[in-house]
Amino acid sequence: MTAANPETTTHLVPLLDRLTLEQKAALVQGADFWTTVPIPEIGLRAMTLSDGPAGVRGPRWDERDPSLNLPSGSALAASWDADLAYRFAAAAASEARRKGVDVVLGPTINLHRSPLGGRHFECFSEDPELTAELASAYVRGLQDNGVAATPKHYVANDSETDRFTVDIEVDDRALRELYLAPFERAVEAGAWSIMSAYNSVDGVTMTENALLETPLNSEWGFDGVVISDWTAVRSLDAVPAAQDLAMPGPAPAWADLVDAVRDGRVQESDLDRKVLRILLLAERVGALEGSPAIAPAAVDGPAFAREAAIEGSVLLQNTGILPLAAQALGQVAVIGQNARDARTQGGGSATVIPENVVSPLDAIRAALPHAEVRYELGAVVQEGVAEIPLAHIVNPATGEPGLRVRFLDADGQELFAEDRRATGLVWFGGDAPIAASRTIVLTTRYTPTESGEIQLGFAGANPGRLFVDGELVLEDSPVIEGTDLGAAFLNPPSLTVGVHVDAGRAIELRAEFTRAGAGALSGAFSATLGIAPERTDAGLLIARAVEAAASADVAIVVVGTNSKVESEGYDRVDLDLPGHQDDLVRAVAATGTPTIVVVNAGSPVVLPWAGGVGAILQGYFGGQEFGHAIADVLTGAAEPGGRLPTTWPAALADVPVTEVAPTDGRLAYSEGLHIGYRAWLRDAAEPAFAFGHGLGYTSWSWGSARRHEDAVEVVLTNSGERAGKQVVQVYAERSDSSVDRPVRWLVGFVVVRVEPGETVTATVPVPARRLAHWASDWVVEPGTYTFRIGPSVADLPLSIDWDTA
Repeated sequence: MTAANPETTTHLVPLLDRLTLEQKAALVQGADFWTTVPIPEIGLRAMTLSDGPAGVRGPRWDERDPSLNLPSGSALAASWDADLAYRFAAAAASEARRKGVDVVLGPTINLHRSPLGGRHFECFSEDPELTAELASAYVRGLQDNGVAATPKHYVANDSETDRFTVDIEVDDRALRELYLAPFERAVEAGAWSIMSAYNSVDGVTMTENALLETPLNSEWGFDGVVISDWTAVRSLDAVPAAQDLAMPGPAPAWADLVDAVRDGRVQESDLDRKVLRILLLAERVGALEGSPAIAPAAVDGPAFAREAAIEGSVLLQNTGILPLAAQALGQVAVIGQNARDARTQGGGSATVIPENVVSPLDAIRAALPHAEVRYELGAVVQEGVAEIPLAHIVNPATGEPGLRVRFLDADGQELFAEDRRATGLVWFGGDAPIAASRTIVLTTRYTPTESGEIQLGFAGANPGRLFVDGELVLEDSPVIEGTDLGAAFLNPPSLTVGVHVDAGRAIELRAEFTRAGAGALSGAFSATLGIAPERTDAGLLIARAVEAAASADVAIVVVGTNSKVESEGYDRVDLDLPGHQDDLVRAVAATGTPTIVVVNAGSPVVLPWAGGVGAILQGYFGGQEFGHAIADVLTGAAEPGGRLPTTWPAALADVPVTEVAPTDGRLAYSEGLHIGYRAWLRDAAEPAFAFGHGLGYTSWSWGSARRHEDAVEVVLTNSGERAGKQVVQVYAERSDSSVDRPVRWLVGFVVVRVEPGETVTATVPVPARRLAHWASDWVVEPGTYTFRIGPSVADLPLSIDWDTA
């Protein structure tokens, strides 16, 4: 194995020499779910790692220690703004230090290879250049503030189906030009760590794959720590393969690491190399004696979350209805479950618990104080139980809002108890004795606000029983689909029973869960005690919404996805909005009332009614301030700042790349270089909305473009009456190329903000590497390229020739 940049760790060799073989073997594995092993004898404290692409949770998944919920990865990418990505990461660094976190497990920089990928909300985009530029800024934003970034998942973890075992078959050009490119730029930015993926590439699981050494270490000069995805280390073969840290720990696959060194199965030099890199990481984050941590810059978290959500909101369509003339509105209908219960983040390990979430309904009411705002559900989006609001439950042990959780051993003796302030609970690390517990009991007193039958129940991966006022009403074991333990843990199935309740009369609830099995997640547990949606006839809900819309000056319908559609652990089966939301939008639009649709989804959905509504605003998963951001854009208090980071299809049948499920364990990337807009440009079908598309509230005049050294200079004018944001996008074409190429590909972009009537010159650097293709090395084909410039891949009013000679 080639040691990359050994000079960065030479000064740490004296510390290495003081360690025993047992200490070295312990250090390359986690101490538990979220921390590394401390070795006080050499001045090394434990380092804390945390999930954090869109907020930093910290080592405990606990509503008593809330986190800033920033917009999703796809929302950040929709800003097309590297400066914003830097500030986004700086805000995450501030949160990390507040929570005692040294290493943030993010950003997620896999590509949107197919819109069916279930975790796309967490990733940036379908384009390697856009993803790479934002990844670079994100890494710098974290690490300039003293917290390690961990770009993930290296590499080709672009879908979720069978993610632990799938073998990705991808040719060298596509691997280098698409999937490795963002990681290369992250390393250029100085990433202190990288996360290796679960999947295999060309037959070898990533924690044992030669790609960890070449190109990561030997070509790119990476001197950081390769951290495994949780439980991804499978054997001792990961030791010589440049896998540095096995998480969580102690790792079963490396249990006999000491013996393996002593009997020659593993070289101690490979182990030493890992230890030196971990010590270097500790020095960088201030976990090594004599190397103080950098204090991050202070950030107004909620204010920044609101700004970032605005910048990531994409105005897809507008017939002139937006921005709203707020003072002229007398009655406004707000419709949709996502208007009241906004999705601010996708499901899975990236989830954080915010202190407060602003819904579109509450924000619209606040932004339109002179209007009468009527709300209707319209259609049910939620699947399974949702948490019971804190205001409606009382902890029987304390009399305070919340519930009591008791942990019992096999004899029914209490091992531990907690007083919690939520009915949706996750233990993944922390103080609770999960592994030692046989039964976990949740008790609370619930007071309903309305009379009738509710669907009361629980969600979890373990057998459960539910008692109401001491009477057993539900006893069942959930049916877990698939083999993805992470999906079952983070998004478990729900079981419910109809229970009659009377408004104002409290009932005693007790849920008991029996823990079964052990394995990699033996110290983890999740359960939700909650209420499933009412079983109201879909036609009746739509009729109520139509009535509200018909009498209003404007109707705002908020549609979206749910946790069963977009989450870690599984892919999507279609691109449809769940439930009867399409029927709802059509019915509201048919009233003739001007209709605005807000889409609350982290990745593309099909919008079959698009031609019948006045405006469509895609809000993505906009973080805890999502509602305020939407209201700001609708009322014109802010400019919609987003441009699509992914092509939106009109129908699933039109999508060029849909294969996300492996066949016989293998998933072939047979499309090669042609994913996203690259594939659409070769296909006969037209997308609903092109890559890079997004409208604003002003107009633009594109003047001229010219080459200046290794940059494109573009002159454009804000010809409207409002200040505006434009994203200048530059694409290259080479129609006479001697090698296979996309019709066009993004080579650079820049954000400009321009006052009304102002003319500016935007400068877009285009390094020669952006024109290169991989042929066992990077090669720039000589000759003339055509550069096309404009506001989207489908709207390119300017062009210039670019000669590489």
